Amino acid sequence: MTAQYSASTSGPLAGVKILDLTSVVMGPFATQILAQLGAEVIKVETPEGDNMRHVGPMIHAGMGPIFLHANAGKRSIVLDLKHPEGREAALKMAEDCDVFISNVRPQALARLGLDYEAVRQRNPRIIHVSCCGFDQDGPDAARPAYDDLIQGATGVPWLMGQYGSPEPAYVPTTLADRVTGLHTVYAVTAALYARSQSGVGQAVVVPMFEAMAQFILGDHMAGLTFEPPIGKPGYARLLTPHRKPYLTSDGMLCVLIYNDKHWKSFFEAIGEAEGLARDPRFSTHSARAANIDEVYAEVARIMRTRTTAQWRALLDAADVPNMPMNSPEDLLVNPQLRATGFVSDTVHPTEGPMHTLAHPTKWSATPPARSFSPAPRLGEHTRQLLQEAGYTPERINTLIKQGACQTDT
Repeated sequence: MTAQYSASTSGPLAGVKILDLTSVVMGPFATQILAQLGAEVIKVETPEGDNMRHVGPMIHAGMGPIFLHANAGKRSIVLDLKHPEGREAALKMAEDCDVFISNVRPQALARLGLDYEAVRQRNPRIIHVSCCGFDQDGPDAARPAYDDLIQGATGVPWLMGQYGSPEPAYVPTTLADRVTGLHTVYAVTAALYARSQSGVGQAVVVPMFEAMAQFILGDHMAGLTFEPPIGKPGYARLLTPHRKPYLTSDGMLCVLIYNDKHWKSFFEAIGEAEGLARDPRFSTHSARAANIDEVYAEVARIMRTRTTAQWRALLDAADVPNMPMNSPEDLLVNPQLRATGFVSDTVHPTEGPMHTLAHPTKWSATPPARSFSPAPRLGEHTRQLLQEAGYTPERINTLIKQGACQTDT
């Protein structure tokens, strides 16, 4: 059964229509946010479906958890874009859309006849967004890109090695995909604003490598900022091996004693106002930064002298920032996330009871919808979307027989 769907009438992007040719994480993460903000998102999939459909664990084939959490609020149409009629259907739908977004490599998109010039001929107001690996003016323009590769190329494993990892390692989250996805969201919304002022659409390129290079170098260029260099790369506070959750006498706790006020309050709370507080290594922000390994090692020693509960009570009373070390399981029952409605429980029409995540921002005048349609089955809305594009039922049946499109029924 096809889940009930209606275009959003709430949220700051209500009325915006997006043709979404993205897959895996980066693009779907971005278009999920745009859908949560009120945009109507049409997800175009290959006959095999988005790769993330097939990453388990899952209850039914093609409905993996990463896919479910990145594609709610969208409708799925299956088109074979290599088939002339499948390509034509995509172009026909683009005529009625505000945004065309893809993470197909630009060279492949051009071969499909879906590059900016081709789509613009059908819709001069289209905002054509290409999420790709590299800026297209550089020598790596045509290279494939995945999160692991971009993490490596922008120095993340090198930084992990500097931090104390036994060997260079990737961060265990799709960091490059999600950072670039957020760049994609603001690129879309800014381009929509620009069009509202000029009436003109445009092509926008959002490259993973450059987006992550900005993210990493902003913290870690350090002494390389200057020419000639006046020091090594790396923000020392982030790279000390002592920057980690602290062991207490019975568990672990995340603590950040950061500014002068925090340190003064901390030393007073532990009875060191006349002791460590007078140690020159702890006296100023610059001194602490210059001796960060020793400073954090000393805090680690002190933290082992009390229980987690004792530390939380003491640090809260002293207004020293601290938080428990949570697991993903802890987050699902976290009082803050439950109270704000960020984590909620729903029932998917085919996958049953599941936890869902809301949009994290709050708006006073145009709030995003607090609930939206569930992530779709592969091709769940093919017939519906083609009919909306002007195809007759008979023509749709012909396209299915030709292999240009596919439906789940």
